[in-house]
Amino acid sequence: MRILVTGGAGYVGSASVERLLDAAHDVVVLDDLSTGHRSAVPDAASLVEGDFGDEAAVTALLERESIDAILHCGARSLVGESVREPERYYASNVVGGVALLDAARSAGVRRLVFSSTAAVYGIPDATPILEEAPLRPINPYGETKRAFEGALRAYAVAHGLRSVSLRYFNVAGATETNGEDHHPETHLIPNVLAAAEDRGEVTLFGDDYPTPDGTAIRDYIHVADLADAHLAALEATAPDDPRTGAGPADARALVCNLGNAGGFSVRDVLTAAEAVVGAPIPHRIGPRRTGDPPILVASADRAADVLGWRARRPDLAEMIASAWSWRLRHPDGYPD
Repeated sequence: MRILVTGGAGYVGSASVERLLDAAHDVVVLDDLSTGHRSAVPDAASLVEGDFGDEAAVTALLERESIDAILHCGARSLVGESVREPERYYASNVVGGVALLDAARSAGVRRLVFSSTAAVYGIPDATPILEEAPLRPINPYGETKRAFEGALRAYAVAHGLRSVSLRYFNVAGATETNGEDHHPETHLIPNVLAAAEDRGEVTLFGDDYPTPDGTAIRDYIHVADLADAHLAALEATAPDDPRTGAGPADARALVCNLGNAGGFSVRDVLTAAEAVVGAPIPHRIGPRRTGDPPILVASADRAADVLGWRARRPDLAEMIASAWSWRLRHPDGYPD
């Protein structure tokens, strides 16, 4: 396949580009480099600097590069920022996303995989969370992801777009080449590792949850496992694949959760990180954050049954060790 990866210069996108290239696909990356890194894009991929929401430019790109399928990783993704500036999230994630779909329709591209989020569930009634659970996002970030998933369902019916949306919580770890380098950094594991590098203490928000150690439990998957899922989902969008429709007139928008099913507590993360770095990590206990539920874990049974995907790197220490190794090799992150 010839695949366009939006956001392919970012953390998740660049690891997925690596995996697609390893599987002998041709890859074109579209990224505005506002949060991504030029040097994160492998040399074997083509990089086009631009906005996935520029419908005319994307249509021309899809046609010029003879793209077969799209992996859509490009999005604004900071929960706090989405609360402060919802207009930016609706403009990019919804309006820009629909522009991407219209570009695909104009160029005759009928295959798309969406790197979504389990934030569409909000605070669930039960865990592990099934795909049929009510979608009740509690912030604009999750709401805009839900809206785009809705557009995918509508475009399947109206325009024959085959798609797969992958919902997941926390991504961690690094490949040999690419790791996590965000500014600002909001994720727990890189902030714990930053504290291990004497960049200040890390705050653990709440130690009085109804969990075995009092700290919140979350699902984590290795970024390389997510890249595997993206590849499996792209394969499921083939024109003759019954997983996304019986035929050209019967396209389907498939949704699958990804996760480890068990989850890890915040204290588990700290303990595992201390074992990896071989030293205590400075930290303090802060108050609970408003809206943080005790447990968020997704059921990945459908991904196993339908996509044949299971996490091959489920061990928390392995995720943290790969992230730590990458940081040691790149103490200042990416050069650009």
